[in-house]
Order: sequence, then C-alpha cells, then structure tokens
Amino acid sequence: MDHTNHVRLTTAELTPAILEGATVYGADDHKVGTVDHVHGMGTGSTAIIDVGGFLGIGAKPVAVPLTDLDFMRDEDGDVHAVTAWTKDQLKKMPEHRH
Repeated sequence: MDHTNHVRLTTAELTPAILEGATVYGADDHKVGTVDHVHGMGTGSTAIIDVGGFLGIGAKPVAVPLTDLDFMRDEDGDVHAVTAWTKDQLKKMPEHRH
C-alpha cells in the first residue's frame, strides 16, 4: 500500500473512538494486526493490537506505545497505522492482559 498520499492524524485525533479497529501494517507493509483498544489519550497512550488469529479468533493482544505507530487516513477516510514492528516481533511480545 502506498501511504504517500495518506493524511497523518493530528495529536487531537489520537482518541480511542478514532483509532479502535484500525488496521496496522508492519515494516514489510503487510497487515500485522488490528487496534483492539487504546489506553489513555494522545502520544503517551498505549495501543492494544490483536495479532494473528483469523477473523478475530485466536488473536493475541499485545501492548505497543502509540508513538510506535504512525496513524493516517487513506483516500476513503479509513484510519490505519504503519509501524516498524513485524508480525513475528509482535507475536513474541508478552500477551496483554486486562
């Protein structure tokens, strides 16, 4: 996916209502997961990403600092994120427990 024409979200837009459900793309530009929920607001927040699984079943939730994700909107207005993490790196992280 070419992200060059996508509009980056402002700090004010980094809210759970906007970010939850966003697809996360890794360093290789493949889908690595989906934002399940967000702890906090703004750049000091943590995103809980569901990694792996199929249709949400068997996914492993991991916590990633929001600063490790670059959130943007595509041409259709859909929010997604890009990260330097790979799917394998995220899968190796400790499971986030509520």
